[in-house]
Amino acid sequence: MKAILIPVKEFREAKKRLAPHFHPDDRAALADAMCEDFFSVVAATRCADRVFVISKEPGALSRARVLGWETIVESSQTSESDSVDAGSRYCAEHGVHALLRLPIDLPLVEPSDIEAVFGELQVAPSVVLVPSSDGTGTNALLRSPAVLFPSRFGTNSFPRHLAEAEACGARVRVLRNPRLELDIDELDDLRRLANRLRPESATARWLVERDLSAQAQAPGALGRSASPSSHR
Repeated sequence: MKAILIPVKEFREAKKRLAPHFHPDDRAALADAMCEDFFSVVAATRCADRVFVISKEPGALSRARVLGWETIVESSQTSESDSVDAGSRYCAEHGVHALLRLPIDLPLVEPSDIEAVFGELQVAPSVVLVPSSDGTGTNALLRSPAVLFPSRFGTNSFPRHLAEAEACGARVRVLRNPRLELDIDELDDLRRLANRLRPESATARWLVERDLSAQAQAPGALGRSASPSSHR
């Protein structure tokens, strides 16, 4: 059984690197908008048997239930790794063998991008990783079995996840995907992405309401086409 696990931080606790630029209410609204957009994309995929959302954020949990997804309610949130590992254990106990962790702050992602990650999955034990654009973070992590190794999200998570995968003898695929690689952490990220967003998206509306779309750079090219590479 294949599944997607989406950890969602409380909206008011999200995107703290943007705190010098935006009021907490604005940052919470941005997190809510990204959640709305990302859930819509995941709902349009046809690659997973089940979708799980782990969070203590009422807005995310209620939106997941409306979509018919399964929710894992947290009483507290200490770190993304702890949340993902708790969710992974829950999923494994409920029959999930291959589990893809995805964050909500991937504003350019399309259903085909998520399906492409599952398309790279090999016979267990196996891992598919999508790094962040700078090569240090992990924007997508697909593990089979779901609890193959502990999560290492945070600084330099990509090389740490790669080392964990290789240490346990897993078959590893690294997928470079320009839409999955782009996330939102800094003000420049918002400006850079503004003209690439679907105009009807909640995130695009958030940017327009704060006049950031007018400051955006020209859209340009997204970068390289998605292409996998192998590691053992």
